[in-house]
Amino acid sequence: MTTKTLHLISLGCTKNLVDSEVMLGRLSQYSLVDDVSKADVIIINTCGFIEAAKEESIQTILEASLARKKDSLLVVSGCLTQRYQEELSQNLPEVDIFTGVGDYDKIDALIEEKQNRFTPIVYLIDENVPRVVTGSNYHAYIKIAEGCNQSCSFCAIPQFKGKLHSRTLDSIVKEVTNLVDKGFWDFSFISQDSSSYGRDMGIKDGLIKLIGAVEKIAGIKSARILYLYPSTTSFELIDAIADSKVFQSYYDMPIQQIDDRMLKVMKRGANEEKTKALLEYMQTKENAFVRTTLIAGHPHETQEAFDKLCQYTNDFGFDRVNVFAYSNEESTSAYEMEQLSPKVIKQRTKFLGAIASEVVLRSLEKMVDKILIAVVDGTSEEHEYLLSARPLAWERDIDGEILINDTSDLEVVFGGRYKVHVTQLVGGQLLGTLLEAA
Repeated sequence: MTTKTLHLISLGCTKNLVDSEVMLGRLSQYSLVDDVSKADVIIINTCGFIEAAKEESIQTILEASLARKKDSLLVVSGCLTQRYQEELSQNLPEVDIFTGVGDYDKIDALIEEKQNRFTPIVYLIDENVPRVVTGSNYHAYIKIAEGCNQSCSFCAIPQFKGKLHSRTLDSIVKEVTNLVDKGFWDFSFISQDSSSYGRDMGIKDGLIKLIGAVEKIAGIKSARILYLYPSTTSFELIDAIADSKVFQSYYDMPIQQIDDRMLKVMKRGANEEKTKALLEYMQTKENAFVRTTLIAGHPHETQEAFDKLCQYTNDFGFDRVNVFAYSNEESTSAYEMEQLSPKVIKQRTKFLGAIASEVVLRSLEKMVDKILIAVVDGTSEEHEYLLSARPLAWERDIDGEILINDTSDLEVVFGGRYKVHVTQLVGGQLLGTLLEAA
């Protein structure tokens, strides 16, 4: 009997990636293929967060439809389909099966039955569900919650992902333990609002408790937490991360804006004073790495407020900064506000983006001549004679790489840890030399 083939495309965030890995686990009987034209089943797990992501999802669906072979099955899942069920089913006849964000663990049954399904409850992984971790033999993302209790003016996620729904601590510990037993030792803990973890279960300081529980799992070498929210991040949590022997002093807190009036307009929950205090406290921690995300062009953003954000971004000393252009999303409270012109939004995004690039460059410059622990992931896409290494203090895929141009004649194992001497910065790219296995 010939094994059927599967091609899966996961778009958007790492939370989406975990759901895609659950689908791979449910479809383990399929043989994975890189070429969409050779697949019997094509799954596209979409993103529907902002306009650019929606456009990418639609384009990917149309391209896959054109490239597919006869009698293949095209399945579209995820946030975009959950958000626009009726519109997509009417306008994309190319798609054979539509499903949303509630049925990832039933994908095998949906394919077998060739039917659409939109379970109203958002799916949240647990330790008993088979999952195929992709892209690494040592690192895995751990989803700790779904949904969000925040009411940010620009964000539609609570409308299609619902309220905060945390996993039990026991479930998380069991999943991590299972992955450690399979050889994984580096983990990134993710959710929409990780600093609120456990609040829906009446747990105070849930993320601090999670840190303590994870530290007790033998075999973990490194971990990070993504997506802290200013109104739910405490100084005690910052301390717990910094004091941990396992968790990196990695602080990923999207602030979006810094002007007090704009933070109120955007319904961020934390004011300018608290947001600045949290960031400054993070920066006092040894080996702290501070990442943030900013939005340019939100309704009611005055030139004065924008200038203040630019100045703060330039002066604070972030290690990484992501800049997004405001996207006007229906069902959000900002949707009915008086909008800035597309031209102004584009100009401000470009200007703030240039500042962000300079800020990141200054952070990279500080690393030259340092010795650090990094993982060699493989041959760099930059050149076949260079290796790609990621410092353990950096998040996978989003914080960049160090190009290794000198291995010191060491026998290099991909996925292995090494001491790396950062030798120079060339055009925004760090170069380094391997010193010894770590």
